[in-house]
Amino acid sequence: MMDRDQALALVKERIPSANLVNHCVATEVIMEALARHFELDDAEVERWALAGLLHDLDYAETGEDFERHGVVTAELLAGELDEEQLHAILAHADKAPRETLMDRALYAADPTTGFIVAAALVRPDKALANVEVRSLLKRWKEKAFARGASREQMAACEELGLTREEFLGLALEAMQKRAAEIGL
Repeated sequence: MMDRDQALALVKERIPSANLVNHCVATEVIMEALARHFELDDAEVERWALAGLLHDLDYAETGEDFERHGVVTAELLAGELDEEQLHAILAHADKAPRETLMDRALYAADPTTGFIVAAALVRPDKALANVEVRSLLKRWKEKAFARGASREQMAACEELGLTREEFLGLALEAMQKRAAEIGL
């Protein structure tokens, strides 16, 4: 099983964009927070976090060929991650059905990082620390805001038994706690 340091080194090696590396780390911290929310044990928290960190490992290679996105990552990580983690990576890219809690969590967490980062970047201070859940809920309704962050995909948080407000609050708090690691 790959550890976090190895996974982060691999992400940095395969992904040339600092923003995309930050997105992967932000997804990792949201996945970790979700696993803790569901009171999973430490080993499960680590598994969820690794799936989040590695989910876009192939993006530099498949960004222009979305049909291969997720599939290449699963192939690269076969033998390094377990079947559930690989399935979640495939499911986040719609290459497998969302069957497990991890699948659903990664699917919802993925676009949420960009949505929250966009909310920080439109602030005069550009500080994640000053973003509030109520402003995220307000921005949700603005179709032009963070257009690339699929509201439908984020709304899949309901498949986790979380309201939009609960989910955004959990994700925001997780990202705020580790803002320095995600470039904010």
